[in-house]
Amino acid sequence: MRVITGTARGRKLITLEGEEIRPTSDMVKEAMFSSIQFEIDGARVLDLFCGSGQLGIEALSRGAKECRFVDKSADSLNCAKENVTNCRMNTQSSFTQSDSLDFLRMARMTFDIAFLDPPYRMGLIEKVLPLLADKMSERGIIICEHERGLELPEKAGELVKGRTHRYGKIETTVYRMPMTEQ
Repeated sequence: MRVITGTARGRKLITLEGEEIRPTSDMVKEAMFSSIQFEIDGARVLDLFCGSGQLGIEALSRGAKECRFVDKSADSLNCAKENVTNCRMNTQSSFTQSDSLDFLRMARMTFDIAFLDPPYRMGLIEKVLPLLADKMSERGIIICEHERGLELPEKAGELVKGRTHRYGKIETTVYRMPMTEQ
């Protein structure tokens, strides 16, 4: 696992071992970031269910202003912290050990981009989306990585579901604020 491009390009990232760990493949990560490449610069990012932190780190490497890494697992959060330190991104990063729903209920900040890659088949995306929608800025984008065939709602607050892309057993779905007429 590595950072694909940007200031930390090529840096290797560590990950935890185990059957429940599913690092995002380079192909899926590249597709995710290609779809938002012009919206990353200066963005405030949330990496919810951060695991190793690879999605937030990739966003920082590509020009995001800051990233909040959240995971309920202390081991995962420590892994993300180590990866952030190895990529020299400490000043742009903050960490919270918390259940995703508890974090979103208590958080007072807003985000421009949020990455959701929760454990599969637990209904977490569907539970998190309504709470997260209230934390998104007017340019908000939510990118969900999930198991193939999961039917997600058409809207999350004001955000509207876009296309779903398939990559083998994995799918990504993007939610965005609707475009307003000028």
